[in-house]
Parts: sequence; C-alpha cells; structure tokens
Amino acid sequence: MRADRLLSILLLLQTKGRLTARELAEQLEVSERTIYRDLDALSSAGIPIYTECGPGGGAALVDGYQTRLTGLTEAEVRALFLFNVASPLVDLGLGNVLDDALLKLSAALPPSSRSTIEQVRQRFHLDAAWWHHTEDATLHLDTIQKALWHDSVLRLTYSEEDGLQSEQRVEPYGLVAKARVWYLVGTTQGHMRVWRVSRIQSATVLDERFVRPADFDLSAYWTAWCKQRESNHPDYAVPLRIAPDELPSLEQALRQCGYRIVPLNKEKVYSYPQQRRRISSPQKKEKMQPRRSARFRLLQQKKRLSLRQKEAFHQKKQNIYFAA
Repeated sequence: MRADRLLSILLLLQTKGRLTARELAEQLEVSERTIYRDLDALSSAGIPIYTECGPGGGAALVDGYQTRLTGLTEAEVRALFLFNVASPLVDLGLGNVLDDALLKLSAALPPSSRSTIEQVRQRFHLDAAWWHHTEDATLHLDTIQKALWHDSVLRLTYSEEDGLQSEQRVEPYGLVAKARVWYLVGTTQGHMRVWRVSRIQSATVLDERFVRPADFDLSAYWTAWCKQRESNHPDYAVPLRIAPDELPSLEQALRQCGYRIVPLNKEKVYSYPQQRRRISSPQKKEKMQPRRSARFRLLQQKKRLSLRQKEAFHQKKQNIYFAA
C-alpha cells in the first residue's frame, strides 16, 4: 500500500540519511518514477524533505528532523535487536514483519544508539537448530495461528507415534518451539495434550469458538510437561565395553551431544530423547574382536550345517546296523 511505502521512505531517510531515487526504488521494489511521486507527496504533507540533482545528490531530510525514542539504555537496545536473529519467528511467517518493526524502532533511536544496533548484528547469531537435525515440516503453522488468535476450534488429522491416524477436535491454547521443533498445546475431549506439528496431516479452522481459561499459563504448563516427559521416558540400554581411561572423554563427548547421565547400579546411563546408552566400565581394558564379514559368517554356518547333517546320517546308519 502507498501509505506503508511513504512511511518506509521516511524511516529509511531517517536511518540511512541521503539516498538516491534508484536506491529507494531497489529497496522498496518499485520504479524510480513512483519514488519521485512519493517524495512529492511527503513534501506536500509537510515533511521537510529536499532533493539534489547530479553526482552526490539524492533525497534527504532537513537536519534535526527525527522522531526520537528516549529512555532506552544501551543494554536495552542490545536486547531488543537480538530479536533480529529469532529464527522461530521466520517459521511463523513473521520474519519480514520483524524487520519492519526493527526498522521503525531504529529510526526512532538517536544516532548514538544506532552504532549499538550494528554491533549486535555483527557480533551475535542465535542458531536454534540442534546438531544433525532436519527441520520439521511446518505446513500447518499458519492455520494453527489463525485459530489461536481468534480462539477457534481446530479439526486435525494427526499421525500418532505408532503410525495410526485419527481425526480430533482440538481447542488450541498455544504454540511452543523447542530446538526448532514446533508443538501445539491444547485440549481434546476435555483433556490437555501436546501435538507435534510435523505429525499433523491436515488442519481446518472450524466456525466454532471456545473460551480459553483465563488462568492458563503456557510457559508453566510446558515446563511441567517437559519434566514429566523426561522422567517417564523409557530406558533403552545397550551394553558397551570401554577402557577406563577413555571413559572421561566419552562422557564429555556425550554431554556435548545432549545425553543425560543417570547413575544406575554403579553403572552410568546416558539418556537421549530417542534412546539411551548404558556404559559399563570394566576393571581392565578388553580387546574388541574384529568384526567378521557376512561372507565369512555364512561360510561358517554352512560348515556347521554340513557337520550336523553328516552326524545325523552316520547315526541313522548305525541304528540300521544294530537293528539288523
């Protein structure tokens, strides 16, 4: 819309100073002729804007014309602009909205604070994805958001952990992103539940509203749900043999990969969201036998089978002899 474009031109001139018509056109993805018309409109509206022709020219605001945002400390400015690397907002389709909001905020800040913004962008990057993790499908996040904003009921087709699909009527309470994996919190048939968004096969917003509990705290519920899930997670133990002097380095490596160490009968169990590893430490180092090939194992099986067949044949022959 033109009103949004006029505001964007004003904010760009406040934050970046003098800009040419071509630079403004490339930034806003319009023609230079459109930019000239917009500059005339801003000037007619009383904005102290002027243009200069020739090399080094362009459009600029009269010195001192700015809307300033006062009262923010340097630390507060840094905290605000760390949102610029909030990757979950991109999943929600709010990446461009965030950029526009930060641009408006930057335009309202005094020049001394704008250097702090550049320092944040150059020195900090937040990567919310986990190691060796492929991003979950987020096809239905837009539909779920619409239902959340209007307190509308959802009809979901959901694939359970065992692969079975079911259709459910859900009252959505909130969305949670944990390591770039999205979860939906809500109720179905009067019971609280959590759904993994990537397992939602279809989502439809119904023409039906529900009353959200006024005392529901999404953050508190999610914290309690995570603790309960971790405590009730079943063990999957695999015995391993390892030299005692290599155990400390293995512990460190497993901790870096997200394993949780739990003492169990003088052994150490390393648990992970999908599986757990039990690691026994013997008194002395055992030599691991080399893994033999499948061809060698197959030959050994055939050899043992041949020996059993020969023994059975000789036993049968001996029984016939004694019977005669």
